[in-house]
This record gives sequence, C-alpha cells and structure tokens, in this order.
Amino acid sequence: MALIKPATCSIVSLLPFHRHPTHKYFKTIFTVTAHRSTKHSLTVFTSEKQQNMESTIDNSYIIVGTFSVSLLGFLVLSVLRRRTSNSVIHSRKIVSGVVRNRTYSTPGEFRRRFGSADADVIIVGAGIAGAALAYALGKEGCKIRVIERDLTEPDRIVGELLQPGGYLKLIELGLEDCVEDIDSQRVLGYALFKDGKSTKLSYSLEKFHSKVSGRSFHNGRFIRRMREKAAALPNVELTQGTVTSLVEDEGIIRGVQYKTKSGEVMQAFAPLTVVCDGCFSNLRRSLCKPQVDVPSCFVGLVLENCELPYPNHGHVILADPSPILFYPISSSEIRCLVDIPGQKLPSLRNGDMAKYLKSIVAPQVPRELHDAFIDSVDSGNIKIMPNSNMPAPPVRTPGALLLGDAFNMRHPLTGGGMTVALSDVVVLRDHLKTLRDFTDTNLLTKYLESFYTLRKPVASTINTLAGALYKVFCASPDQAMKEMRDACFDYLSLGGGCSSGPVGLLSGLNPSPVWLVLHFFAVAVYGFGRLLLPLPTPKRLWIAVRLILGAAGIIFPIIKAEGVRQMFFPASVLAYHRAPPKKGSQ
Repeated sequence: MALIKPATCSIVSLLPFHRHPTHKYFKTIFTVTAHRSTKHSLTVFTSEKQQNMESTIDNSYIIVGTFSVSLLGFLVLSVLRRRTSNSVIHSRKIVSGVVRNRTYSTPGEFRRRFGSADADVIIVGAGIAGAALAYALGKEGCKIRVIERDLTEPDRIVGELLQPGGYLKLIELGLEDCVEDIDSQRVLGYALFKDGKSTKLSYSLEKFHSKVSGRSFHNGRFIRRMREKAAALPNVELTQGTVTSLVEDEGIIRGVQYKTKSGEVMQAFAPLTVVCDGCFSNLRRSLCKPQVDVPSCFVGLVLENCELPYPNHGHVILADPSPILFYPISSSEIRCLVDIPGQKLPSLRNGDMAKYLKSIVAPQVPRELHDAFIDSVDSGNIKIMPNSNMPAPPVRTPGALLLGDAFNMRHPLTGGGMTVALSDVVVLRDHLKTLRDFTDTNLLTKYLESFYTLRKPVASTINTLAGALYKVFCASPDQAMKEMRDACFDYLSLGGGCSSGPVGLLSGLNPSPVWLVLHFFAVAVYGFGRLLLPLPTPKRLWIAVRLILGAAGIIFPIIKAEGVRQMFFPASVLAYHRAPPKKGSQ
C-alpha cells in the first residue's frame, strides 16, 4: 500500500542555489527565519496556555530576543561555513604488488591482477547497516559477500528503538517485515519527566499508513531477521569469519584478509569493500583518522511485570546527574538505560554499581516502575555499554567505504542511530544502482564522494539533536544551564509547534537542520525571557546572557564538526550535482 509522505518544511530546499550569489540566499534565509520565528512566537503565546503564562511572559520581548539570537546564529554560521572537510587517505598496505603508478581499474586488468573477484561488493559486518546493505544491493542484482565475526543472534542493550523515520527507510528497502514476528512494540512518542512533572510528546503520524510508527524490540531478534532475509537472496553469501585487515595494492583497497572459525587465513577480493563492523571497529583506522569521544556509559537493565506510565511511549527522566530511559522491548519486558557521565563507573564486582542504582537512581524512577527497577538490580543482570560520539568526515579511499557505527556515531539518547544507518543505506543503494561496473575504480571513487554530501541533511540533523539534547538534559551546577534545562522541558510542554516541531526532528520525519537550529534557539530565547520577567535584575540578566552563550557553545561546535556547508548548503557542494554516468561512457 502506498504511503503518503510528509511535506518537508526545510527552508533550504526553497533556495535557488544555482541562480543567486551567496549574499542573496543568506538574506533570504534570514528574512524567512525572522518572519517565521516572529510568527511562531506569537502563535505559542496565543495558545490555550496563554492565561497561565501572560503574567510571566512578554511577547514583544520574545520577538526581539528571537530576532537577535537568529542574527547571532546566522552570523556565526556564515563564518563557520568557510570550513571545508579535507579528504583523508590513510590505509595500510598488506599486499605489495608491482608498483608502477598504474591503476588496475578495467575489468580485464582487475581479473588478470587478482584472478576472478569473489563478489561485486564485500561487506564487513552483518549488523543493522551491513545486513540492510547486503539485502538492498542483492536485490539490485549485485553479487554480495558478507563476512561477519559472529553469526549467532547478538545480545546488546542499544539499537532497540527504531524511530518512525527509520521505519519508513525499512519500507523503502523492503525490510519492514523484519520487525514482525519478533514481539516488537509500537512506539507512538515520548514522555518527559522532571521534578515530579510529566508531559507527553506524540509523533505526528496522521499523514501516514496506520502501520507507520516507531518500533522497539530486542536488537538481536531484529538483526537475525535481517540476516535471514539477506541470506535468502541467491546472490548474497554470508560467511562467518574475523576480518583482520584490508588488502591494498597501489593505493586501492582490493578486498580483505580474514580468519575463518577454524583459524584458516583467507582472502576475498571485490572492486568495492564496505566496512560496517560497528562501534568497536578494528578496521576504522585503516580508512580514516577517527575522533571518538565517550561522554558517558549506559547501564542496562530489563524490567519485568510492570507497566509504563504512558503505554507505547519511550520515557525520558531528566534525572541527576543525567537522563534515565525506559521503553518496551517486548510485550512483557521494559528496557531501562541509566546514563552515567564519564568512563569511570562504580564497580560491578564489589557491588558498588548496585548500591549506586538503588541509592541514587531508584529514588528518581517513576513510582510505577520503582519496585520492578529494584528487582532488576537485585537479579544482577546488569550490562554496560559506552556511549560514543564520532563525526563522519569525508574519507576518499579508492575501493572502500565506511558505513554505520564504524563511520558515524552519536549519543544514543534520542534513539537515532538505526535511522541514520538505514538512511545511509538507502542513499548508497540509490547511488550505486546507476553504476553498471564497480571495477572502474576512478569513476566509482569520484562518484561515491557525493554520498558524503547526500547523507548530510538526515544524518547531521539527528547527530546534532542527539548531542545537543544530551548536554541540555544533563544536570549542571551552572545556574544558566539549569535554566536552559527547565526552559527546554517547559517549551516542549507548551504543545502545538513547540512540541511537534522538535518531535518531528527527533523522529526523523522532518530532518531539517534549519528547523533544528531555530527550535534550539527558541528554547534559549524562551529561557532568556523568563529570567527577565517580571522585572530584570543584574544577576538574572547575567544568567540570561550566559544561557544564550551556553546554548551557542553547545550547538555550534557540533554543527562545525558535522560540516556547515554540507549540512546547510549541500547544493553548493560540487559532488551534490554529480550526475549518473551516461550510457556507453564505460
């Protein structure tokens, strides 16, 4: 059944990049933004909550504040956009052939050099990204070889909540049935808890088929179903083995070297090798210079025999020192993820972790879940997973490509990892289907450069939102950041566009970088205005100024790491316009 796709509210898509010089579309963005921000502020404060707030909120002040902050934001963006990402060629030579400054890229030369290739594409890793890509390219007629370290069903505490935007990508790939028959649960939105108050934030799903929603499940069951579906294709082969290195010759990745389950060392060759061996990738350093940051760790528990306060919703508790998550993973189980900042955690062995969970975390858990939480801690089934951030720098490596968590990671607070991975698979599949011969290395390498730009609107929006929300939701001794946290909760509680806009970004249904920046600073301006009413004092004014500066200090470094030009002005990147090769060009 056909789906009705939502209208995208991106301002960037309205800009004729190829006709106007830079200063004109900057002016257009600013004019539309200022107008919409003003209109949005008036709409919020004329809503049904007006009677409760008109004694504390001054509409005119918010308008002026929004105008000022928008100006500040786009001035900073205009400076940051000058930054361009440099391609990195950083790989390890394993097979040293005859080096004569020649590229063996034609089909005949490739076969004479390495013999018959094992496949069109070798995929390292059969997780979410690897299994989805194997199925997607296999359906297009490519011969695929997947090498996975362990083909048994994995057991992980993350990768369990798929946003509606990710479910739509499953439908595009033909994998939507993989969430069936695994006791997956429909997720219709989020519930936010803070200091005894709560608010419900629902996805805007009215325009979609009734089956479209978020889904939560056991990660291992979902991956097993995807592997089974990929392996059912006659041109897809799954092999259990540990890839130890990439095979390179004359600067081109020709394949992989791997060790089988029995310990035998083997090699496999293909014109294209896609590395998606997860967040603990041992091949990542062969293809890029990773900058991995671990801001916190998740402590995972499974709660049984209890019900969530808001059924079919993910629950986020703004606890001290950092958020606690609850969501269903089956009809009888609820996943609890306790975020602990830093990498030094209480010891599991001597019981310090159990004491921490009972004394610090349990009092902040909703009463409906408290007893089940204590029972889960007492059972001792506690798992730990580091939360990693890693920007996705463009990596120009002939014959190879990074994908999934091996390529790009963000804090899992918002559950956006699978949505980014599946979106990347869709972009890559659509991009590669126009090529008929992957053995033309030069053409393939140039053509894949545009993948890094085409993926940006979705990936950078979800990445930036995850990083920014985590920093805002964490408790802080700084009074300005406390006010920012309170303002965020109250802003989302206003309803209307104040909740549907951010939830649209969170769900992946409206991945617009511009709207992300506007809503983020709308929260900051909302907090700024609350501090100055009813009567500003020097102390409160200073806190308000630090709140705005703190907000800028949170979001702009994340945007800079994502790449300003690719994120906000993708059409200005040459690779964005690269057309498919013409018939007969090969």
